[in-house]
Amino acid sequence: MGQDYLLTIDNGTQSVRAMIFDLRGQLVEKARLTITPYTSPRPGWAEQDPDYFWEALCRACQQLWTQTSIPREAIAGVALTTQRATMINVDRAGRPLRPAIVWPDQRRTPGLPPVGGAWGLLFRLLRMHETVAYVQAEAESNWLRQHQRDLWDQTHKYLFLSGYLTYRLTGRFVDSVGCQVGYVPFDYKSLTWARSWDWKWRAVPMDPAVLPELVPPTGVLGQITPEAAAATGIPAGMPVIAAAADKACEIIGSGCLEPHIGCLSYGTTATINTTHRRYIEVIPLIPPYPSAVPGAYSLEIQIYRGYWLVSWFKEEFGLQEILMAEERGIEPESLFDSLITPIPAGSDGLVLQPYWSPGIKVPGPEARGSMIGFTDVHTRGHVYRAILEGLAYALREGKERTEKRSHVRVTELRVSGGGSQSDAAMQITADIFGLPTARPHTYETSGLGAAIDAAVGLGLHSDFDTAVREMTRIGDVFQPDAETHARYDELYQRVYRRMYGRLQPLYEALRVIPGAHP
Repeated sequence: MGQDYLLTIDNGTQSVRAMIFDLRGQLVEKARLTITPYTSPRPGWAEQDPDYFWEALCRACQQLWTQTSIPREAIAGVALTTQRATMINVDRAGRPLRPAIVWPDQRRTPGLPPVGGAWGLLFRLLRMHETVAYVQAEAESNWLRQHQRDLWDQTHKYLFLSGYLTYRLTGRFVDSVGCQVGYVPFDYKSLTWARSWDWKWRAVPMDPAVLPELVPPTGVLGQITPEAAAATGIPAGMPVIAAAADKACEIIGSGCLEPHIGCLSYGTTATINTTHRRYIEVIPLIPPYPSAVPGAYSLEIQIYRGYWLVSWFKEEFGLQEILMAEERGIEPESLFDSLITPIPAGSDGLVLQPYWSPGIKVPGPEARGSMIGFTDVHTRGHVYRAILEGLAYALREGKERTEKRSHVRVTELRVSGGGSQSDAAMQITADIFGLPTARPHTYETSGLGAAIDAAVGLGLHSDFDTAVREMTRIGDVFQPDAETHARYDELYQRVYRRMYGRLQPLYEALRVIPGAHP
């Protein structure tokens, strides 16, 4: 029997999915297990038991085998993709020493000694010292060194979630280059651990020995161990192929292999990405991330807690639609789409800037979310539409910043993530960008991207051009309306782009006024 199928495991923020794809990119079978993203033992903290992630992966796989008629011997290999920047400390036996620090965690370590020497002088001359201080304060390892030093000293390996799950599958402390997105001493240009003289070792001090071996996407991470086979049902000895982090896999799973195709991800964090073979820093000192394609880079602008805004709206203001959806046996999203149908483009002058969480440079660490233009005509529907419009405005700004730095125009868009299932969000995106905007043929683009890595790594497709051509297709396409785009363009140029500069002094004031900041 031929091995014409690929198994991918996608450990996202909200769920774990085990999926089987064929070599045409068709999703043959899927098992989905909803997970609790994290618990908050203290305000702003986000932690989860690492074994919880592993057990969820095992249950998803076991559920998959009960559903599918595909024989396991027909599966050529497995690839893993996970949420980014979730950190785990383990001992020599691979046992977690503490709960994982999950990516939405807000703990910080301010006031650390600045990077000194020639690097420190250079950062001051370039006015980048605040950016470096932000990186130092955000790094989870710096918090651990300051507050749990004994535990940090016991750490044998410091792993991303991808590296931890790879260890549980293969018994090896190894991870994909494509998964290295976070505050670790990684050289994003060379796509390997930073050299000994690099400033990152001073900003985020650690022994290089605590970091895992790196393998580029499509490389072999190891084989499924007998122990992992017993827990997951994946045949022992099956090769585990290096893929990449979930956003990187979404990009190639959406067919965005060329730099003129922008990939929007409407997930908990909203992003716009383009794939380039050149190393380009869209924001100085903020590197592009590793692509799911070996040797390539993903230029990314992100809106942290982007489509979290949509979930927030539903929880705070959407009880009526949620209850109606339960009664009718439909998804609430369809009712929220109908909520904004009568609202005109531009939300009758209600404009939102989605900086609910600050950034490093754009926006700066002082940023807040804002809505301006309230009048007595505005309703819940206006607020919901303004959220969708504000996210698209912010991502359009990211597109223009990317184009300016890369000198490559983005001429078409693909959208993945939960928000892509909303026709209203898709049409708003097309109208604000003024570009044709398409859904990929499958919603599971991160899983498909991992399958593409596996297909190339196993030689089932000869290269990425072939694999992407054979395994990805465009689904629904939303064309921009010229009149609506003109209306949005005026709001974007005359109002939205000016908001941050006008409000920034007020944001700065809120940082220092007692009781005015969380």
